[in-house]
Amino acid sequence: MIEVTARLSQGVYLAGETVEVGITVRNPSPPPDAKSQWNDLEEVLAWASAQVHCQCWVSPSKVQVPVQHTGALSAETAVTNSLTSFAPCRVTDYATPGPSGGSGGGSSHQGQLTSSNGSSAVSGGGGRVVLATKPVILFCDLRLLPGESKTYWYREVLPVDGPPSFRGQTVKYAYKLTVGTQRVNAPIKLLRVPIRVLVLQEFTDSSILNGSEDITQPANPFLSDQEKETPLDSALQVLQVVTSQKNQKFYNVTNARGHVVKFCAFKHAYKLGEDIVGSLDFSGCNVPCLQFAVTLQSVEEITPECRKIEGQKPAVSAFSKFHEMCVGYQQSHFVLPLPLHITPSFYTDLVTLKWRLHFEFVTSIEDEMLMKPVEKPKKGDLDGQVWQGPTNVKIETMVWDLPIKIYANLPTYISQGLQTQNCFDMKISNTISFT
Repeated sequence: MIEVTARLSQGVYLAGETVEVGITVRNPSPPPDAKSQWNDLEEVLAWASAQVHCQCWVSPSKVQVPVQHTGALSAETAVTNSLTSFAPCRVTDYATPGPSGGSGGGSSHQGQLTSSNGSSAVSGGGGRVVLATKPVILFCDLRLLPGESKTYWYREVLPVDGPPSFRGQTVKYAYKLTVGTQRVNAPIKLLRVPIRVLVLQEFTDSSILNGSEDITQPANPFLSDQEKETPLDSALQVLQVVTSQKNQKFYNVTNARGHVVKFCAFKHAYKLGEDIVGSLDFSGCNVPCLQFAVTLQSVEEITPECRKIEGQKPAVSAFSKFHEMCVGYQQSHFVLPLPLHITPSFYTDLVTLKWRLHFEFVTSIEDEMLMKPVEKPKKGDLDGQVWQGPTNVKIETMVWDLPIKIYANLPTYISQGLQTQNCFDMKISNTISFT
């Protein structure tokens, strides 16, 4: 039996970063009572290869993939026998990675989504390949004695033009690092390692990167040419500048009856893990507000040419929510945390993901004076004054959506916050063979 273990440096990466994984192949030591029979049992692996690919699944009832996007990659169509050829995109029945020192499994679950070429999405495979790196050969003709192991390192730069990892209601993008190996006269075994990829679409443009030198830091005459920053470093600096700048804006929220609230947004660009903070001012408003709720929502919109039904509405999902009763309040505020597991704003040829704050204001349509508490006690009035709210109030609800931008954060910060699983393994027995 052979054990293959893949250990990632981290579970989350930015497009343009280098994925680094240590792949250990081990021939376990035999049990104490069987050592005499196993001393000369040498395990042989013919070869091993590794590759990173991204696959796409869509909801067939909502998404119509254009014909030019349904074709397979040339390397995928060249495969004639999936049992003896390294085709991680087409193989669906091979080894599912098991956790090693972490929680959860390594396989993915696609739910009701199907691949964009019409096949069903099953665990570990299927789907349309939208991005694939070149396979890298790790070794050939590896021989291991009992108790012996060898470690190989696989490094690959993630393309910057790919989509991010995303699991939506209509479209899903999933990245897998696949390690394939084969015994002589045996089918290929695949170890699929899920990785999460985030993109910085708005900060990878060359014009932005070239113009960011004066914004992010002053020029240093002591830096040599070899010490110049990479485009990814420049993009991260621009991202830090954009998300750290406060751009205070005020919004007067009104309905047909008058002024409801004055809302202040301190900024409109956020990174994963940050808090969205806003303040509300009810003073001077002539429409009494009884309560309000703020919800962080994602809007998943299919591009017009890929919609199954004309006039199809976007898919909306809710995440963090804040709710408060505000009868008689002059001011209030809210704090909404941005979860680390959500996908930042992005767009592809199939889908566009946007984010917004969804406000719900419950206002009274009664006389304004009935909803106002009594004035503050006068000086020297030790007993104070009591205000009794009305038993029944006629209300109406108004909604308001405020678009915001959500960007990626540092991968190390997200990995530590989510405690992602970084170690996966599989076992290859020597009982399977074919002719």
